[in-house]
Amino acid sequence: MRNTLIAGLLMAASAANAQSFTAELGPPWDGIDVPGGQQCRLFNGDGATPMIILQGLPEGTVQMRVEFNDKSYGPLSNNGGHGVIGFQVSGPNAVLPSVPGMTEDLPDGAEVLAAARSSGQYASAGYLPPCSGGRGNRYMADVIALDASGAELARVPVELGRY
Repeated sequence: MRNTLIAGLLMAASAANAQSFTAELGPPWDGIDVPGGQQCRLFNGDGATPMIILQGLPEGTVQMRVEFNDKSYGPLSNNGGHGVIGFQVSGPNAVLPSVPGMTEDLPDGAEVLAAARSSGQYASAGYLPPCSGGRGNRYMADVIALDASGAELARVPVELGRY
């Protein structure tokens, strides 16, 4: 019984440690409103992903998977509806650079893992910047730490803002 309790406490401590990383948006993103110009081209923007500053990544993290979602629009509200971008990282802290939207041509160290699920005039080969036309939709990203086998180590939701 005591060994089971100790094992359970160790597993809980390990899980809590894996969940302790933080993700903060870099300027001009504030998590409240999508910055001007960061919307899609249909609404006169040339949006890119926000820079994301990470601290306290779980040991063994080699890649970050960032799933972008429009929580106000059901079809694109989860699992990277607005696209999924992967970033190679090493060490306990990292900065995920801003990468352009509407393209699969990204800088070294970043790659499109899944294009946005949008279609028609909203179709994108990669990340689809906020594209609700200013109706106040809520945009979020799930920032996920992965190990070398692709297993999820931890995740943190990040509010991108409303547009």
